[in-house]
Amino acid sequence: MATGLSPMNRAFNLVPKRAESRQSEQLRDTFVDSGVAIVMESVDHQILYGRRGTGKTHAFRYLETVVRTQRDIPVYLDLRTVGSPEGLFLGEEVKPTERASRLLVDLLNQFHDALMEVTLEDDELITDTSLISKLDALLDSISSVRVTGEVEVSKEGERTESSKSGFAAKLGFKAPEVDLSGEASDETRRLTTETRRGTEGISLNFSDIARALRQLFESMRERRVWLLLDEWSSVPGDIQPYLGEFLVRCLLPLRGLTVKVAAIEQQTNFRTTLPSGQLIGLELGADIAANVSLDEFMVFEENKERSRDFFKSLFFNHLTLGGAPNSPIASVTTAQGIVRQGFTDTRAFDELVRAAEGVPRDALNIAAKAAVRAAMEKISVHDVRAAGRSWFQSDKEAALRSKEEASRLLNWIIDKVIRERRARGFLVNQKQASNALLLALFDARVLHVVRRGYSAQDEPGERYDVYVIDYGAYVDLMQTRYAPQGVLPIGPENEEPEYVEVPTQDLRAIRRAVLDIDLFLSTLQSSRSTNP
Repeated sequence: MATGLSPMNRAFNLVPKRAESRQSEQLRDTFVDSGVAIVMESVDHQILYGRRGTGKTHAFRYLETVVRTQRDIPVYLDLRTVGSPEGLFLGEEVKPTERASRLLVDLLNQFHDALMEVTLEDDELITDTSLISKLDALLDSISSVRVTGEVEVSKEGERTESSKSGFAAKLGFKAPEVDLSGEASDETRRLTTETRRGTEGISLNFSDIARALRQLFESMRERRVWLLLDEWSSVPGDIQPYLGEFLVRCLLPLRGLTVKVAAIEQQTNFRTTLPSGQLIGLELGADIAANVSLDEFMVFEENKERSRDFFKSLFFNHLTLGGAPNSPIASVTTAQGIVRQGFTDTRAFDELVRAAEGVPRDALNIAAKAAVRAAMEKISVHDVRAAGRSWFQSDKEAALRSKEEASRLLNWIIDKVIRERRARGFLVNQKQASNALLLALFDARVLHVVRRGYSAQDEPGERYDVYVIDYGAYVDLMQTRYAPQGVLPIGPENEEPEYVEVPTQDLRAIRRAVLDIDLFLSTLQSSRSTNP
């Protein structure tokens, strides 16, 4: 293998893999609309779902630039930067209401600071003194503190009392005058002490906060504020409903404000019931729409042409328009040019699209690994497959190491689907789709949903979701276990090659591959009983 990388392969490795690494202008240039942009530009409150790497942050940053060009006011907040260790990690040591209050105060302070920054940089808003005073009123509404518990006020002070008495006389005889004087003094000191004991906590009044926000938005000169809350799933699950309740009471009813939330569907807890029986949090559909999911946009088997076009544009924009630093491929002028100059043929690029499983970050990382493997040559199918397997091992498999039962479910699926059915896809009854172990595999991007609401051949009354096993997982597991003879060689070039076929989707085969999660759980329970 030749040393070094070709200019094209160097470019693949120079592309930043995370949206946080880009400037806002680059994010707009590199954004490729999969159909989500027009939906996100609605003024309705919305939740944007997507697993890690599907482009939630990129979509929000793009929306931020669009909103700004419309002279509206975008406020992007990353919830990973909100809160304190005491509020996020102490768990049962601090009541959920207190932890949520600390989080809300930090969130509102960041919101206030962002609005103040916009005001100071805007020639029109900065001249409005009433707007500044209303920003101060918002700050006041989130600064109240209360003390709960036994209270004794503690004050230390010193009181001094003194009294004086004296006399004076002058004797004036012929002899020299004699001046006689005297003074007596008496001083008393008293020390007073008061002690205040109790727990100091945050006191938030939703009415005061809502009033301050309403008056603030009314001063924005008809300019809508867009609050973009990214990384919702980084908030501990037990306090997410409290944060949702705040949105319902203080933000969502306000005119002139649009709230968008980016979250991982499998790690959200928008609503809960308190011990009193009261429901709190966000009600999906009623309070906020949950109609956008990036997990289902770019699956290759679902729409091959759309997937090809999307990823061609993705690589073209990232390698040229968005600017991989010092990009050596300025001569590439079209998206098709990326395929022509970077890959041995169209089939190799299609294999990369399949390996990405609709996840842009996975596509960028697999392409970078394949480029290193190709070195001075164009990227081949063999390079893509090896890179897909390597990316699965280093990124996705690592996420499952701490989830033993989820790993066992994956192996069970391999046995039931790959070995017995000779298929990469299978059906799961929608009644079982919320199983925690299945969701853990989906969240780790080891399983992918390619179609929802599908009918099985033998059970027309039941509705199923169609899952496929990740491309890299299939290659990795098939190499070590049930490797069939196929068309794609794997293994070192100087050894006798093995072969593995990564099948495309065949819905006729999938109809016969229905996965029974309850059967797996019963098997798991039996194993626990046998090996306590």
